[in-house]
Amino acid sequence: MLNSKQRAYLRSLGNELEPVFQIGKGGLSEEILDQLDLVLEARELIKVRVLKNCLEDEDDLADEISEALDCDVVQRIGRVFLLYRPSLENPQIVLP
Repeated sequence: MLNSKQRAYLRSLGNELEPVFQIGKGGLSEEILDQLDLVLEARELIKVRVLKNCLEDEDDLADEISEALDCDVVQRIGRVFLLYRPSLENPQIVLP
């Protein structure tokens, strides 16, 4: 669980990021979860965009991904959300 200072720091880092994943009309699948898991381990902080043709609600998707991958949803703006999970092997981001 992140406190407000850590969340603000991660949001500032996330401003520069481009979305790494796009979830479309296929919705959330096991393959996407596996890929998100690998990218979170490598980068720790990623942006995900939900396309307009996706039938699922973006808030529900963010919560579902957060539960499945044990990561934190740092920020949600429209159809884009920012995910954070510290890397077990090679931590790069040091939280305040």
